[in-house]
Amino acid sequence: MQHHAGQAPTRITIAMKKSSSSWIDVKSQLADHDRAGLLSLVQDLYAASKDNQAFLHARLHLVDDVLKPYKAAMARWLWPDMFKNQGTSVVKAKKAIADYKKAVGRADELAELMVFYCEQASGFSCEVGLQDEGYFDALVRMFEQALIVTATMPEAQRPALWARLDAVRQRCHNIGFGVGDDMEALFAAHGSDA
Repeated sequence: MQHHAGQAPTRITIAMKKSSSSWIDVKSQLADHDRAGLLSLVQDLYAASKDNQAFLHARLHLVDDVLKPYKAAMARWLWPDMFKNQGTSVVKAKKAIADYKKAVGRADELAELMVFYCEQASGFSCEVGLQDEGYFDALVRMFEQALIVTATMPEAQRPALWARLDAVRQRCHNIGFGVGDDMEALFAAHGSDA
């Protein structure tokens, strides 16, 4: 910065915005919106993505089958169409469960999604002869979570879930990598009243 004799140097200040915002920032901005403004914002969020639509439909109980979009996402990522060169993604399949938890999170529906995950992953593994240890590790972890959640269900709801998990356990003996043995041990530990 140049300055001439007898002049004080000029300071240039630039107002910098925060590089990241938080919920507190959003909340303070929302306080200035009226009802019409908030509805417009929610409408824009709704139009922005299918995930937002599924979240709102589930949270507001606007569809008969709130699990349908979450199951569709899991089916896509756990049992992809090999003829279309689609790949698997445990992360994206698990994200469907996490998204459902944020939207509604009912224990019975969460158990249904976990059991469905196990059915899809085990079915795909057996059908195509998958050889992916990370995929199998995620399947075993989800199997255990499904057993734990099933054990918390009312007694009348448990038998159907146990039966489906038992079918997964039996199917997984054909996979290898110790998956069937791990599931045997987990089923004995957590599924004792099956």
